[in-house]
Amino acid sequence: MLKIKRLYIFMLQTFLPLFIMTFGICLFIVLMQFLWRYIDDMVGKGLDMRVLGEMFLYAALSLVPMALPLAILLSSLMTFGNLGERLELLAMKSAGVSLIHIMRPLIVLMCFISIGAFFFQNNAMPVIQVKLYSLLYSMRQKSPELEIPEGVFYQEIPGYNVYVREKDNRTGLLKNLMIYDFSNGFNNARVFVADSGRLKTSADKLFLVLTLYNGESFENLRPQSGSAQNKNAVPYRRETFQSKEMLIEFDANFTRTDESLFQNQYIGKNLEDLQTSIDSMSMRLDSIKDINADNVYASSYKKTFPGIPRRGTATEEKQSLSETPIVVMDFDSLYNAETPGGKAALLSRTKSSIDYLKSDYLFKAATIGDESLKYRRHLTQWHNIFTVSFACLVFFFIGAPLGAIIRKGGLGTPVVISVLLFIFYYVINNIGFKMARDGVWPAWQGMWLSSAVLTPLGVFLTYKAVNDSVILSSDTYLNAIKNIIGKRSSRKVEKKEVIIYSPDYAGLLPRLEKLIQECQVYLTGHKRWINYISYWKEGGKDAAAESLAKEMESIIEELSNSDQNLILNKLMDYPVIGGYKQLGSHLNKNVGLLIGLFLPLGLPVYLIATYQRKLLRQDIRTVMKVSNELKDMIKDS
Repeated sequence: MLKIKRLYIFMLQTFLPLFIMTFGICLFIVLMQFLWRYIDDMVGKGLDMRVLGEMFLYAALSLVPMALPLAILLSSLMTFGNLGERLELLAMKSAGVSLIHIMRPLIVLMCFISIGAFFFQNNAMPVIQVKLYSLLYSMRQKSPELEIPEGVFYQEIPGYNVYVREKDNRTGLLKNLMIYDFSNGFNNARVFVADSGRLKTSADKLFLVLTLYNGESFENLRPQSGSAQNKNAVPYRRETFQSKEMLIEFDANFTRTDESLFQNQYIGKNLEDLQTSIDSMSMRLDSIKDINADNVYASSYKKTFPGIPRRGTATEEKQSLSETPIVVMDFDSLYNAETPGGKAALLSRTKSSIDYLKSDYLFKAATIGDESLKYRRHLTQWHNIFTVSFACLVFFFIGAPLGAIIRKGGLGTPVVISVLLFIFYYVINNIGFKMARDGVWPAWQGMWLSSAVLTPLGVFLTYKAVNDSVILSSDTYLNAIKNIIGKRSSRKVEKKEVIIYSPDYAGLLPRLEKLIQECQVYLTGHKRWINYISYWKEGGKDAAAESLAKEMESIIEELSNSDQNLILNKLMDYPVIGGYKQLGSHLNKNVGLLIGLFLPLGLPVYLIATYQRKLLRQDIRTVMKVSNELKDMIKDS
């Protein structure tokens, strides 16, 4: 029987409630964004609550791929931030459990979530998106709920403008109406004026029944053809009525759009269907391009003249171009031989031919552009099925180590960091998608851009968290900046209350003398400027300066046992030597030389190292000065 370790159960019990909570919060946030985006398509349509509930359900399901990576990032960051803040992470590490071992159950869980996200994207999302977009399309097509305002012309009834001066909300009576009927065209317009009226919908909700009381109607009449009437006079008809009913076509029902309209689009296809469509579209695009190329060649590059037999298609003619007789014609002489009328006719026919060719080429370009856009949308959708699943893993390996580093739980710092990282991911992902959609980049480059950018960040943060690096400590960066600009950290040496071993002053004098001589030799043999190739061969290391620094620290460590305040104060004048190992000690000579030859990267590093070398020489001069003063103080004591 498989027994799960207590540590694994603890980690799952800690992570899962936070994950469920953050997933719900993130899904609610992106759903509100969806609501504000499509609010105009829903308001004022008189939609049933069942339809709205169905729409929100499909919208929530369609937004799961966006909310899931953000929830994983936030929950993993909060989980490990809470463990670090409560010192539980420190206790686990003190017991000999590594961070990777602590993350192991959550890594397995993330693998299952990523696999589930893949199947959700591939199997469920096409169905969800087809139902969602067909429902949204049906909402947009539905006529708005009829609510005629007071004092303005209402134009939401197709073919009619209705003006109501006053309404009785209790009885529903409309007072002082003016109606313009353009349903039969502007030239056949009719105008109705009435003291009052009522408006209601027919039982089948396909018509509006407008009842008018105490009014008049005006209508223009067209004169009959052949009439001898004055053409400037426009006949019209005027009618006075006490009660009149008008039947106006107005479909107030909610009609669902057939889902097959969207099932053939890229949003309604799974991985297999997308691959089939991509293959067929690729063949269709290639054939269209070949046909267009043959047509362009046949119409532009070679003409068949009488007496020269055609050899077949344009492709065959290109292959046999070397065998075809070449006719050389002087078009200038032919043109100049024409009469002025003939020249004008030639120019007119030429312009017509150019316009025709231009229109033909623009049509062909538009056809290829439309086909290429469909092809790219299918490709981006194909890659999108994989990128969402991979993003879940990447965000976990960013959030978990980052939480272990910052050691802050709750909804404060983790939320801020998560939002910033997700915005960065969202922007990069949209840039890549638009580049792929517009054909600027290949589809795989655009769709995997965000993963390619964030994966190194996840690897870097995981490495730093495993090695307990303080990459978010402000002191670390301040000390690095101070080291670059030459502001060294001060040395502090305090008098010890209990001294076990007293310094061997007699033995330290030769060591100080030797240190002074080595410093002098270094200053003589190591100038500020070093050969560019030699610097990169050495990997940025300065073995001589490193040896001097070690000897200086050894002397300081022994003299720190002194009971003389003057000597201890003088030790604090020794500088903290740095700058002799700019590139680290593990850089291979060949790798360093390769980086050096890559000038855009190597030259700035070399210039910074040269400045550091100047500071190093100043430190060594200070070592010589302090060593001489210490030697004199030891001799006098």
